[in-house]
Amino acid sequence: MKKFFATCLLALPLLGAMEAQAQSWPSKPVRWLVPYPAGGGSDFLARTIGQQLSTQIGQPVVVDNKPGGNTAIAASDVARSAADGHTVLSADNGTLVFNPALYKSLSYSPTKDLAPVTLMGRFPMILVVSPGVAAKGAKEFIAEIKARPEGINYASAGAGSPHHLAMELLKTEAGLKMTHAPYRGAAPALADVAGGQVPAMMVDLAAGAGFIKGGKVRPLAVANAKRLPQLPDVPTFAELGYKNVEAAALVGMVVPAATPAEVVASLNKQVVAAINAPEVHKKLVDFGVEPVGNSPAQFAELLKSETTRWHKLIRDLNITLD
Repeated sequence: MKKFFATCLLALPLLGAMEAQAQSWPSKPVRWLVPYPAGGGSDFLARTIGQQLSTQIGQPVVVDNKPGGNTAIAASDVARSAADGHTVLSADNGTLVFNPALYKSLSYSPTKDLAPVTLMGRFPMILVVSPGVAAKGAKEFIAEIKARPEGINYASAGAGSPHHLAMELLKTEAGLKMTHAPYRGAAPALADVAGGQVPAMMVDLAAGAGFIKGGKVRPLAVANAKRLPQLPDVPTFAELGYKNVEAAALVGMVVPAATPAEVVASLNKQVVAAINAPEVHKKLVDFGVEPVGNSPAQFAELLKSETTRWHKLIRDLNITLD
């Protein structure tokens, strides 16, 4: 019994320090790293939520765009930052799911170096085609591809991107012959699809909305569990018989792995509240994002299931970026 009480007494200072650390967050500006250039979907998400977050916590939230290394540069920076909740990262499924399977070695480990805070939003993928494509729907388009011995080329926002892997998933599920043409971002890829240089690509609504609304590309199907409210007349792949063709760019927030659970919980509470603020929620939906805001445990479980699903596809198709 004496040993028990002695152990409790020894633990009290540690518990007090942890509580003080949680209560002191935030004690200074929050640095929010985005691993992409300014102007993209991840950047919009961070700046929109960050502005509201700053108002809530009474501290500046400074968005720091740090592209490069297929998101590895920013991820490594955050992984090696002080684990106090004042440095956070916008991390998509490229950072947290795809990269470990696409590269033989990485400068960070998604599971050992980073801790999930929340999934902020989903960018569902949409199959779009050039205006000159004769097929009126996805089924007809797939049939046309199958009828061509040489198959077709397809564009993507980059090798290893959700856009790339979403099309590879369709290619596998539908038994299609297609050749990947990677671009440096969704905008130049969309420009070539609109111009007819490449007949098709998978794109998220945030990047493709202007092209779709302007009639520059035609949406044929969405890789989502349900139809998108912005495109109510466009069927899901599940409706067309391809129930496994679901894909989205998932953008969440992570922090250094050693960040105390109390700080993660406080950060989660504030970020979720920012996402659910009516004006923020509307901005995200209007931009083409499906807002989420879940718990750290729910985000971790999602990443686990996504890793299992996508790593199998990457291995089966022998996709590598080394």
